Amino acid sequence: MKRNAHRIAGGLAFLLIAGFWTSTVISELSGSQESIATVKTAILWLMTVLIPSLMITGASGFSLADGRRSGLLDRKRRRMPIIAANGLIVLLPSAFFLASRASAGVFDSWFYAVQALELIAGALNLALIGANIRAGMRMTGRLRRKPVTSHG
Repeated sequence: MKRNAHRIAGGLAFLLIAGFWTSTVISELSGSQESIATVKTAILWLMTVLIPSLMITGASGFSLADGRRSGLLDRKRRRMPIIAANGLIVLLPSAFFLASRASAGVFDSWFYAVQALELIAGALNLALIGANIRAGMRMTGRLRRKPVTSHG
């Protein structure tokens, strides 16, 4: 049960962040202020799903680890505070700021500076969460390392 909760919540969090990132880029490329505002508002509302997903992922992960130690597990543990800090310090405040500005039709240099920061921070969290997913799959045997071959 715990393992399934961890997998589902972690996968959902990854997919939501990937969706936020992709929809932001697409809406920005469209150039429509209306679509940008819609995306920014949707992202803010979907935080009500993302935040609990990340909390469930973290709590279930710590519970599944249950004091065990391994190289992969230790690397996953070291990435988690970075993911959490990035989300709480950069991504969540950015979502509020951008949704507020976009809904007011204010697309100034501050909006685009925070938008760039949000995209960078989102890409970082995707990379870190993706690394944790790969590590988890290796730990459970769902993903195996490729054998080393020599070409001599």
